[in-house]
Amino acid sequence: MRYRVLGKSGVRISEVALGTMTFGDDWGWGASPDVSARMLDLFSDAGGNVIDTADVYTNGTSETILGELLKGRRDRFVLATKFTNQTDPADPNSAGNHRKKIATSIEASLRRLQTDHIDLYWVHARDLLTSVEELMRALDDQVRLGKVLYPAVSDWAAWEIAEANTAARLRDWSPFTAVQLRYNLLDRSPERELLPMADAFGLPVFAWGPLAEGRLTGKYLSGHTGRLTEGGRAYSRVGSDDIVREVLAISQEIGCSPAQVAISWVRQQPGSVIPLIAARTEEQFRDNLAATDVHLSQQHLDRLDALSRPTLGFPADVMREASVVAGVYGAQLPDIDDPRAEAVRRTTTHD
Repeated sequence: MRYRVLGKSGVRISEVALGTMTFGDDWGWGASPDVSARMLDLFSDAGGNVIDTADVYTNGTSETILGELLKGRRDRFVLATKFTNQTDPADPNSAGNHRKKIATSIEASLRRLQTDHIDLYWVHARDLLTSVEELMRALDDQVRLGKVLYPAVSDWAAWEIAEANTAARLRDWSPFTAVQLRYNLLDRSPERELLPMADAFGLPVFAWGPLAEGRLTGKYLSGHTGRLTEGGRAYSRVGSDDIVREVLAISQEIGCSPAQVAISWVRQQPGSVIPLIAARTEEQFRDNLAATDVHLSQQHLDRLDALSRPTLGFPADVMREASVVAGVYGAQLPDIDDPRAEAVRRTTTHD
């Protein structure tokens, strides 16, 4: 296991994180407490230290299982959970990102997790009814109370995260320390806005869905009739079977599973990108965890990039055109020794 640094915090985090949406079978699928315990032990023994859950995962059972499993070793882990989604259908204030929701959600999560603080507290989704200022101030209050160490954000647009962090910095509140988003070989749309924003703000990226809801394992190419789902929700089938076939070809060339190729591709992306790995069975988890031993060559990365490279859209595509680059940076661009200049040269298109 290799380690990264959690943005500007200095906290050391493992190169993959343990996703625990599968901990508990309240939704009719998932892992029993015994299987969950074995997966956590495998992850810990491999050197993993980031555990990601949410107050709504398996109706709170995921947090409850973790609370039991972490007894006596909680401080060895960077423990992350989330809030936003409604937890009581009869209570309208059990949904959202307002101060009341935060105050009640964190107390409930602390009880289930049997701890006195959350290391990484994710805003699960954007609530347009709650102002960014109220949310960031309420999170900062929890930091000052010692119940949250680092606020973080999941599934927001890039401009919304930029607005929130700018507002926090202007008021000396705690900014978001990390971003979580869906990112895989079949959906590279975060490269348009989210990844550049994360790089600019120094935010590590936690990538969920690195296997594209199982499609990158190749099983749907062989006539598998199951739904492409994650947690019971169907997602759009983005991408091409050609990408999946290339993943299968590379896995055969280097002697690993297709899942390990897909996870390693995410892990080897520029910046600090951390795949969230999860499974319903111990066998699946062992296979996913072994991706930390797989390193794709530049040739493999280039082959996958050629098939999956996204169209960035305006203005990024226009600003990469050779004629525009020449006008903006001048004829001396090839002679400028600077990493930023190198990045411009590397991404310039000459079509």
